[in-house]
Amino acid sequence: MFMTPSIFKDAYETQRDTNEQNIRILPGLDRQDLVPDLGFLSGAWFRRSGSLGSRSGPSTLLPDSPPDSLQDLDSVNGVDIKAPPAGGGGGKAASAGIAVKHVRRSHSGKCVRVKKDGAGGKGTWGKLLDTDGESHLDRNDPNYDSGEEPYQLVGTSVSDPLDDYKKAVASIIEEYFSNGDVELAASDLRDLGSSGYLPYFIKRLVSMAMDRHDKEKEMASVLLSALYADVISPDQIQDGFFMLLESADDLAVDILDAVDILALFLARAVVDDIIPPAFLNRAKKGLPESSKGVQAIQIADKSYLSAPHHAELVERKWGGSTHITVEEVKKKIADLLREYVESGDTIEACRCIRELGVSFFHHEVVKRALVLAMEKRTAEPLIFQLLKEAAEEGLISSSQMVKGFSRLADSLDDLALDIPSAKTLFQSLVPKAVSEGWLDASFAKPSDEDGEVPDDAKSLVDLGVPEYNPIFLKKLITLAMDRKNREKEMASVLLSSLHSEIFSSDDIANGFLLLLESAEDTALDILDASNELALFLARAVIDDVLVPHNLEEMSCKLPPDSSGSETLRMARALLSARHAGERILRCWGGGTGWAVEDAKDKILKLLEEYESGGVVGEACQCIRDLGMPFFNHEVVKKALVMAMEKKNDRILDLLQECFTEGLITINQMTKGFTRIKDGLDDLALDIPNAEEKFNFYLEHAQKKGWLLPSFGSSAPDASLTQAATS
Repeated sequence: MFMTPSIFKDAYETQRDTNEQNIRILPGLDRQDLVPDLGFLSGAWFRRSGSLGSRSGPSTLLPDSPPDSLQDLDSVNGVDIKAPPAGGGGGKAASAGIAVKHVRRSHSGKCVRVKKDGAGGKGTWGKLLDTDGESHLDRNDPNYDSGEEPYQLVGTSVSDPLDDYKKAVASIIEEYFSNGDVELAASDLRDLGSSGYLPYFIKRLVSMAMDRHDKEKEMASVLLSALYADVISPDQIQDGFFMLLESADDLAVDILDAVDILALFLARAVVDDIIPPAFLNRAKKGLPESSKGVQAIQIADKSYLSAPHHAELVERKWGGSTHITVEEVKKKIADLLREYVESGDTIEACRCIRELGVSFFHHEVVKRALVLAMEKRTAEPLIFQLLKEAAEEGLISSSQMVKGFSRLADSLDDLALDIPSAKTLFQSLVPKAVSEGWLDASFAKPSDEDGEVPDDAKSLVDLGVPEYNPIFLKKLITLAMDRKNREKEMASVLLSSLHSEIFSSDDIANGFLLLLESAEDTALDILDASNELALFLARAVIDDVLVPHNLEEMSCKLPPDSSGSETLRMARALLSARHAGERILRCWGGGTGWAVEDAKDKILKLLEEYESGGVVGEACQCIRDLGMPFFNHEVVKKALVMAMEKKNDRILDLLQECFTEGLITINQMTKGFTRIKDGLDDLALDIPNAEEKFNFYLEHAQKKGWLLPSFGSSAPDASLTQAATS
């Protein structure tokens, strides 16, 4: 069969379009090499390139002129053109019958490029093995492979162990707040592991409790005490509280009174002996001065830990773990110790002590246990076993143990009335306790609290060179100035002891004069030497080691513009401040912590007890126990007022004994009498003959040597009056 002219024309046009595209890929081809209007390569181009009939040329090449027949086109291009089958539908059949490589002619007359290897393109079969639509896996197919299942990558974040730990402890804390089971909480925390994260547990526990009721705050404190030394080490406890202090600013954003609550948690931890008092000073140095953490430390120290009976107050601030009175606690302690001696069950006894929930009162357990060991000599091994076990478990802290021994040592005179050999027995118990390791060895060292000369003083006596005492004082203060507050406080205490035993007032005045003369040299090695020396001078005046007149004498011996003179002016400024005595006594952490009003109340009570038939020696001991020698002028004042009101001159015997023992100095006596003299007008409203009584007491005091003979004159006592007003 022959192809119609229209089919031939279409094939011809298609071939021409193909050659137009091939021209672009032939090197050196020019438009004039094409047959005009046809786009065929001319014979001249083939002759020039020498590639006629070569396979390296384009895949479809046409002659210079249009072929006359289909066979001519076949001979040139090697294209096999077949006739359509009979009855083929015209142009459609012809188009389907032409196998033109990579080219397909659409019905619209446009040339459509087909993808390589027949893949894609409208109306094509696609690549080999291509299937129409999406394939579906049949799990029942014997050739089913699960690896062919479609999958999706899901991104997940790597979990942080600390975040997981925080979530776990939050659950433990919530459960503890709901059931109050300390043992279960301790067991869960122990099973959780990750002991290195325990400081975070403390931070989380306290921060969660801070935002809840007092019940949860109390439960948090009880749990910390229970976990101490058993599950959480002392260092981890301190690290946890330091983390709390560091985050105090953030906590204050969510909890309005966070600073006060955190301060109370700190005070409670100190009272419960799970952090030492020295921790507060160390933590304060590691925090910015303007931080909320520093404020919390200051509130804990000043408002809670410095208050009288602070342990009981802090313990019951949130309702307390115990609501029983002190007498009831003492009775419970006596009962459990008696039961322990009968049964010998150490574990049960420790459990009973723990259940009392009065860790601040464990010194009473120590004291009563030692008394029981003295009363029943056969019970001594059991008592020592109990105290040793309690110390090793951390149930009774070292400070409570020392306090218990100290209380017993102070009451040995009274105890000797019931147990004649009490002192001998006590002296035998102390070395045993120290040797077994549950009593601090420092307790066995001699103390100067009972008026005995300390070892340092004995060494000075053995030297036998009193003329060098001022040099010793200079060296003592110089070494202390370059050390911590603890050493400064120790130096002041030693100086006070030496003054009453070995050093004369001139020795101390000359020693301080040497310090003032070398103040400029000392400042080269100690930057804050001037301020520190001023504090030492003021403390010496408060402790009655120096008198204000000594400062005036030193000032006359120093150049006006020297560093020593400036230090003296600073010392006077400290002494003239309001409540100077109380502040200076605590400048290095020393003192008793009593507030002025509390001290006045205690002085009044001891004087009333003495006036009603008390013993002089006991009253003197109470005055000594106050630990406020700078405030003894209040004792003098209240004693004189009471003598006027009660019309009982017996109280003068107490002042005489205090003066004889050196408990109340001439300086303090003078301050007391001066205060009475200045307030006579007000006193006369209640006691009409107050002035007459005062003159009688003044004459008596001058005869006994309590006051200087010149007390009545205005000039000699001007400095003393000024000191009294401070």
